[in-house]
Amino acid sequence: MGRRGYPSEFRRKVLDLIEAGRTVTDVARDLEISSQSIYSWRRQDRIDRGLEPGLTSGEKAELAAAKRRIAELETELQATRRAIELVRQVVPPKGASRPSR
Repeated sequence: MGRRGYPSEFRRKVLDLIEAGRTVTDVARDLEISSQSIYSWRRQDRIDRGLEPGLTSGEKAELAAAKRRIAELETELQATRRAIELVRQVVPPKGASRPSR
């Protein structure tokens, strides 16, 4: 899996700096991170605290896990269907007449 971004502790400290009165531009420049990242973190924090509508971090994690599980199940189903198809090619169905010689 690729890089997952900044640790949550780092993001929390950045948001604390913003709440303490520092500007997003100054914090972004000083820490060499994107100001857009800070705005995204701030918006998600507001959603998590119930101040804005949207999916909370927990809900997003749950949704991502569900999507991964669905993808796994779809892969398993595809493999099962392929196996059934291969078995049907080799084993005649029950009650079928024998092929003539």
